Amino acid sequence: MQRRYIPAVVLFIAILVFLAHLGARMTAVPVISYAEEEKEIYLTFDDGPSTVVTGRILDTLKEEGVKGTFFVVGERIAGREDVLARIAREGHTLGVHSYTHRYGEIYASDGALLEDVRRCKALIEKTAGVTPAVYRFPGGGTKDYARQKALLEGEGFAVIAWNAVCGDEEIPHASAETLTETAVKTAKGKNRVILLLHDSAPHRATAQALPAIIARFRDMGYVFKQF
Repeated sequence: MQRRYIPAVVLFIAILVFLAHLGARMTAVPVISYAEEEKEIYLTFDDGPSTVVTGRILDTLKEEGVKGTFFVVGERIAGREDVLARIAREGHTLGVHSYTHRYGEIYASDGALLEDVRRCKALIEKTAGVTPAVYRFPGGGTKDYARQKALLEGEGFAVIAWNAVCGDEEIPHASAETLTETAVKTAKGKNRVILLLHDSAPHRATAQALPAIIARFRDMGYVFKQF
């Protein structure tokens, strides 16, 4: 009689083993998250340093606990070495924008472009003690953008464009309120925003707008990052 129940017992054990194995496999399957993609914003400042505007921007960034990325013009460092050093000291990213910011000279040839970049890079290293690894083309680049981008990447730079603006170059005499609304409008629908701002001397309204810009993007759930 006992022999007649042996197959059933074996079958029962086999089912238990199978279920245990299946359970282990199910727990090993990664959970798929359908949460909304994180929204991030990079505040990028071109054409500095300047004494007043860059200083005020740095004050705001410090108060808000936000880091920015500053694309520097080499010829504007003289007399503002302390401002450049402060950018690095406070943990912001320094990048190369150009040495002269004169398009005709910079884009005259590949050699001229590289010479301009190297001069600016060397001056940043000497003044601030950091080696810049990001670059932004003056004026956004030329029709040879792709080839020139590859050229700069061969020099070890990440080339950073932008996909939103505050309007401080595009809108003449714009108020701080207009700059804030333009930044929000041009960033609409983007989870990764690279916002173009300027910290050269004429852009006092940009410094005035920055606290509101930071507040608005925080309210929209953006996380502030630097390159």
